[in-house]
Parts: sequence; structure tokens; C-alpha cells
Amino acid sequence: MSLDPDACYRALTTHDSRFDGRFFVGVSSTRIYCRPVCNVRLPRRENCHFFASAAAAEVDGFRPCLRCRPELAPGNASIDAVARLAQGAVDLIENGALDAGGIEHLSARVGVTSRHLRRIFDAEFGVSPIEYAQTQRLLLAKRLLTDTELPVIDVALASGFSSVRRFNALFKARYRMAPGRLRAARGKEALPGVHAFELSFRPPYDWEAMLAFLRHRAIEGIETVGESSYGRTIAVAHRGSRHVGRIDVRRSARKAALQVAMSPSLMHAVPAVLSRVKHAFDLACDPAVISSALGSLAAAQPGLRVPGTFDGFELAVRAVISQQISVRAARTVLGRIVRAYGEDFPGDESDSRTRLFPSAERIAHGSPDDLAKLGLTSARARTLTALASAIASGEIRLDPESDVEATVEALTALPGIGAWTANYIAMRALRWPDAFLANDLVVLKKLGETRAARALQLADAWRPWRAYAVMHLWSNAR
Repeated sequence: MSLDPDACYRALTTHDSRFDGRFFVGVSSTRIYCRPVCNVRLPRRENCHFFASAAAAEVDGFRPCLRCRPELAPGNASIDAVARLAQGAVDLIENGALDAGGIEHLSARVGVTSRHLRRIFDAEFGVSPIEYAQTQRLLLAKRLLTDTELPVIDVALASGFSSVRRFNALFKARYRMAPGRLRAARGKEALPGVHAFELSFRPPYDWEAMLAFLRHRAIEGIETVGESSYGRTIAVAHRGSRHVGRIDVRRSARKAALQVAMSPSLMHAVPAVLSRVKHAFDLACDPAVISSALGSLAAAQPGLRVPGTFDGFELAVRAVISQQISVRAARTVLGRIVRAYGEDFPGDESDSRTRLFPSAERIAHGSPDDLAKLGLTSARARTLTALASAIASGEIRLDPESDVEATVEALTALPGIGAWTANYIAMRALRWPDAFLANDLVVLKKLGETRAARALQLADAWRPWRAYAVMHLWSNAR
């Protein structure tokens, strides 16, 4: 990423939240780096050095500001292939891919050579994948030390360090203090609550619209959607282990951030859980850029986001079940599938979230006839079984880092999956901001068209944000 120092300094003087996460500023007089929204005294221009990532600032010898907390800065949305590949690798790093097999394993997961991946990281972030991962581990450790009461040994392991000795040494070398000193200095009032975290976003954010979308589609036993919050059960694989628990998400009353509370059973998978939340609630979105591209279509709701998902397979099942039936009917069938194939979730009996969504392996080993008894047509039951088998075998991956075109092609090759279903999956599970549902009945009606080909032509003006155009067309239809 190329940075114009003068433009960055102008943005710094205004503390404009639209630039939060776009760059970081290192101050040579203090050797501390900050977010552009930091409310400390404005540094002199000649003392400022600008970086595209927190990792680049730390490699250059700067340590993170304890006031603005760079680890809370929102991420950047990825559009072009290189940026999307880099962000996919970042997601994998957050989920421990480097720990599992080093740079070769990571590059294989994103489908490029290790040499090419290093070039991409240098171009996008100004550091190597190893340096980026090291900074992310330290920033997560800093967050856990500040926001939780976890013992230091648990902080080290949850952050991806193989030993407390290595963690202590690197923390002292990078931040010039021991982990215990940071915890002692935070003050009791700094704690927002045990196992609670904040994830920043760029305003505006139409939180009510997001909750309304999720509430309309909530699955009994898995999700609850209140007036101002969303909660669910979740299962994540992280660093070779499976972790299950509950999360609750609500908007912060005072900041442009979401507050995420998670059960203690998820504390050793914090990076993976927070990564899922970021994708599910579209926190990488830059609404100013998107609203500018969509024009009058987005004028009424500039903060509208594209809801993602916590699990690609779950979203794909939702898409298949929703074919040609109402949302209410789809919820009923999904509830039956969860009761028949989902895993019991132990815990508080007063909590209605008592199940985990079925795994692809569980559905793949089932019978299409048994699925049909739950309210599916025979054809749709066979589609669901074929989809589950393809995902369980690894033939199809529904992760944000997956190749969009190849995945859509593989999905449409399955019996019973057409363009609408495949692109809906791309839009929400693959987080592809340019996915467009050209044959969606509501989209066609709002565009005054009857042919998908003509709808695609009209939607060209909204590239590369056509998924957001779909959300606005749906919202305007209410």
C-alpha cells in the first residue's frame, strides 16, 4: 500500500474515523505508534512516520500506544485479487495456519508459492508473513492482558506462543516492559468485563438493520436476537483443537465498535472467534467508499452492511433450504435439521441456545430419505447430501480466502445448485463484495426488469460493490 505522508498527516490532524485502520503513525520522539483517531496531542509533522500496518510500525522499532490501542483498529476490505489473497492469508494466520506448518503450509492454503506470498505481504503490509504473525500474536496478548483476568501462561498459549519464556522475551524486547507490568498498570477501571472484547468499525453502521436481517432468519436452538444484541452457539477449530461455546454481540454505546462477550471455553480460540465475528458483521466495510459508488441507492441507509456468517457450511445449508420457499418456512426446516443432526450444547439450562449446528460430516453420512422426512423435497435432500459430502471431503471450501470463481463453478456443478444459490453463498460465506443475485425476484422487481442478463448490465454501475447493492435493493423492498 502506497501512503502519501502529507495526506496522512492531514487526516491525522482531523482524527477522522474514516481513516482508522487505513494507516498508523509512528512518532520518532516517543517511539510509539498510534491510530489516526488517537486523541493524544498532535505530534509535529517532522516526527511522524506513516505505516500501512501495525506490523510495519513494530518492525521499524515503534511500540503500540496504550491509549488508542492499535490492536482495536478496524481492518480493510479487500476487492482486487492481490489484496483479497493477502487478506485471506491474514485470516489463516489468525487461525494458526503458520503454527501448523510454517510459511509453506500457509502459501499452499492460499494457492501460491511461498516466494510470491512474501512479495504480496511486502507490497500490502510492508513486512513478511512471519513478522506480521508475530505482531498479531503480541497485539492479541496485549489485548488479553488488558481486557481479561487470564493468567499470563494462558495468555501466552491463547496468543499462539509455544512457551511462556518465548512470550516474555519477545514482549519485553518489543514493548520494553514485562507482561505483568502492563497488567498492573491498566487499573481496575480499565476492565470492561471478563472475556469481553471490542471490535472497531468505520461508521455509519446500521446495527438495527443488521439485527433485523438476522432476527428474521434466526435458527431455534442456535441463535437469539434481541432488541439490541445477537447471540449464538459456535464451534471453531483452532491450532488443531475444537472449541465450542456461546458468544453475545452488541453495539457499544459510546464507541464505533461492537462488544463481543464469549464463554470461557472459547478463550484459547480468541483469534478465530473474533475473526468469525469480523466476517459475520462485515466490520471491514468502508461505508463512505461504498455509498459513493452506489449513489442514490445507498442514500437512505449509508450504514447498511452485508451480513456474513460464522460458518460456511451453515450458510450453504441455509441457501439450499431457502430455495423457492419463504424465510419462515426455511427457518422451520432448519430447526428440524438442527434437532435431528445438531450436537447438544451443555451449559446454562435457562439459555435457549442448546445446540450446535450440524457438521458437514454429520449430514454427509446421513440419508437423503431421512432428510426428506424433515420437510425437504427429495431433490433438495439429495442436493444437501451432495453439498455436505463435497465440503466434508475438502473438495469445496467455503472460507473467505477461497477462490470465488472456482468455488462458484464447483457449487453450480453440484445437482440442484444454480446461480442464485452459488452467488448467495459467495456473497455471505466467501465475503465477496461484488457478488450479485441477478435472477433474484426482488432484485429484478426493484430494477423493473424480467431478465437476469439485463439486470447484470444495469448493475455494472455498482461494481465492485454489487453485494451491497443487493442489500439496498432488498431493504428498499420492505
